[in-house]
Amino acid sequence: MVDISVFGRYTYLATELFWGVVAAALLRRSGSERLAVRTILVLYPLGYLWDRYTLNVGIFEIPLRTGIDVAGIPLEEHLFMLVVPSMVVGVHETLSEMDAT
Repeated sequence: MVDISVFGRYTYLATELFWGVVAAALLRRSGSERLAVRTILVLYPLGYLWDRYTLNVGIFEIPLRTGIDVAGIPLEEHLFMLVVPSMVVGVHETLSEMDAT
């Protein structure tokens, strides 16, 4: 397995950006950008509250991050809450498109 910790405090950010590009490509390919935006708008508040709570009580910590917090949680976690639903929608819509052909 490749050790990506060479990015130091930018490791989590680098992984989010990489997978964000993959998710964006899938959304573009399937034409499901609007569906992803709607999904993110619905899920983001719940994800934010969940993240803020779990980080504050110490359920997990993120050592390889930039250290930039926005609204009480790491910048990378905000990106995570954009990338994951985008990836799910992109994969789902791409597979649905493939099934239809």
